[in-house]
Amino acid sequence: MNVIAIDIGNTNIGIALFLDNNEESIESIAGDNREKLESCLKTVWEKIPISKSSKEKRRDGVIVVSSVKPVWTKTIEDIAKENFDEKVHVIGKDIPLPMNLWVDEPDKVGTDRVVAAAAAFDVVGDAVVVADFGTAVTIDLVDKNGIFLGGVICPGFEISAKALRDYTAQLPNIKVTRPKGPYGKKTVDAINCGLYYSIIGALQEVTRRYAEELGNWPQTIITGSGARTIFSDCDFVDDYVPNLVVKGIFLAYKKFIDTINDQQ
Repeated sequence: MNVIAIDIGNTNIGIALFLDNNEESIESIAGDNREKLESCLKTVWEKIPISKSSKEKRRDGVIVVSSVKPVWTKTIEDIAKENFDEKVHVIGKDIPLPMNLWVDEPDKVGTDRVVAAAAAFDVVGDAVVVADFGTAVTIDLVDKNGIFLGGVICPGFEISAKALRDYTAQLPNIKVTRPKGPYGKKTVDAINCGLYYSIIGALQEVTRRYAEELGNWPQTIITGSGARTIFSDCDFVDDYVPNLVVKGIFLAYKKFIDTINDQQ
């Protein structure tokens, strides 16, 4: 199975190539950079082999998208149509979600959250907390039966730093990094410590409350651009898995195809 899995976030777009079920490459590109997106998609599409049964010499692959930003979904659809005459398959629209949701408004849950949760559960096989550190931070809970129960959403590092800059008179904007100590002796360091340790504290507290609901402490998996920054200070986190969303996109498509094949 050959799949280009595309994770359209609020800031960046991740483009991953799976050849014969194996992840071959992944690149993260700013979502507003159409030229670079088009170049990347052309490069990965040309790596997909030609279908042996195709008289038109079409490539034996599909493009599957999870998106939280419809305008960028349209950009990807246009690139695929104009360059390859290919349809883009959208998770939640063309491809079913890979797990059941027990929430009040299932149609409003970001598909990125669901596919990441499904990818984590597929490996853990038990209750799991999945935290994605991107523009926003989502901390979601899956029960032992593989049911997505919901989660929490809070601002990511960049949003929080920008809010402090925009709504105060003298605080600067900063890029959050791992602090050298628990407190800062300069304003910039104090902001950095505050944002860094507050998000770790939020993750730990939310996970603790999930554990109380479940009756046991679940495994905790973190992903996303900000996860690498905090992982070494999170001894309660079991694993950091880069690019969990694209792995979930591939899983969702594979489950969809397997279901079709089982019905035939």
